[in-house]
Amino acid sequence: MIIVIAVALAAAVQGGAANAGPAESDQPPPQERQLLYFNHAFGVFDRETADAIEDSAYLREFANFQVRTTTGSGGESWTGRYLYGRETYFELFGVGDVPGQDGLLGSAGTGLSTEHAGDQATVIERLRAEGVTDPVLFPQTRDFGDGVPVPWFDAVLTTLEYDAYDAWSMEYRPEYFADPRGNTEPAAFPGDVGRERYLSDLYREHLMRDVTSVRFAVTARDLAATVPLLRAGGFAVRSVANGGIVARGGGTTIRYDVVTREAGEHTGLRRIEMSLNRPVPYHHEERIGHSTLAVGPGAHAVWTFDDTGDDTGAGTG
Repeated sequence: MIIVIAVALAAAVQGGAANAGPAESDQPPPQERQLLYFNHAFGVFDRETADAIEDSAYLREFANFQVRTTTGSGGESWTGRYLYGRETYFELFGVGDVPGQDGLLGSAGTGLSTEHAGDQATVIERLRAEGVTDPVLFPQTRDFGDGVPVPWFDAVLTTLEYDAYDAWSMEYRPEYFADPRGNTEPAAFPGDVGRERYLSDLYREHLMRDVTSVRFAVTARDLAATVPLLRAGGFAVRSVANGGIVARGGGTTIRYDVVTREAGEHTGLRRIEMSLNRPVPYHHEERIGHSTLAVGPGAHAVWTFDDTGDDTGAGTG
């Protein structure tokens, strides 16, 4: 799911915009325990690519693949193409599939979630220690189509001001796990609000197992707002060339490359690496719109998205 920054969010905000610290850091966070784990990422692509993803027969074999429309708080809805793994997943959108700023070409985002109930409170404390004086708190609900919304998760953002990329932490609500419409699994331990419990086991019937790495092109402002959240969650953050960073933690690597939109450079989700449920002896490449999914050999797959900038695949980000 995504965080739709819309009227309902503004009305529900507790706190204000973040005072984020600098993006550059070569040191792991001082906290020892990992609190946040990669949950999912989303990206918005040109219509040709989005339609090719939606119509792909190969993707339906490769992963637990769904196309669905979701209704969240305040009645906002979004239509996405979902590839689900054991603990992680990603959402792929076409231009306009998401309301507002998040539906623009080159928009992207990442949800980081807790595994233990109550850990988000500690994340908020750590954010303040990282210089985010007023984190933005937002309760998200989900409507399954029957007009009866259920509390879904509590989200925390560092700011409401961003260019094309936003990241948030989230903690699933016990009401959602208790609602049979969610089709979730029983708790594996007291206070289990984890990703594996949230997602179904249908991934076992396909190749894709989990997301191991994602790569984004973002602006310097969006990166600066994201680093405090990564560090508060327990990710080790390392600076790389050209002002970017690599964040590692909980089995997933997230890389950010800094781009300048004023110079004609494009933002967006650029690459997803995945583990497979079993190794394959072959190498297969599937061209899907302006993207290429390469599977094998071995238990690994890489999906790369072309650096396209308009809805025909050739303009600005």
